[in-house]
Amino acid sequence: MSNVTRYPFPGSNSGHQQSTAPRSDRRSKRRAFDSARGLSALLLGAMVSAMVVVADQLIETWVDGHLLVAWVALWLVSFTVLALFAGSAHKLSNSVVDALDAMAKRRARKRAEDLMWLMAQSDPRLMADLQGAMARQQD
Repeated sequence: MSNVTRYPFPGSNSGHQQSTAPRSDRRSKRRAFDSARGLSALLLGAMVSAMVVVADQLIETWVDGHLLVAWVALWLVSFTVLALFAGSAHKLSNSVVDALDAMAKRRARKRAEDLMWLMAQSDPRLMADLQGAMARQQD
């Protein structure tokens, strides 16, 4: 013989409440995501790799059997470049992201104005409101 155990559940759907909380956390994390950090890391990696290639070409000419010294010198160049260019790469990526955000806002505003103008051409009340606003702006 088997026993069935019944658990009392609250009247509201608690599963729905639990599923919305993590979703709102994901949205807030997505809003808090700083795209400039990723871009600065990418720029920093590009700068470091370029400097490592240059250092490798320079070290290769005078390394006749001193492989450990060349390896240490190459890593020294890599970490020095990381330390030197981290701030400038971050500033550059911040300015690029700000410029792209401003451009996207300008394009969205222009699209909204074009849509408003198209709607006003078919609606005389909206056209009258727009003409009144333009007349007030000229005064």
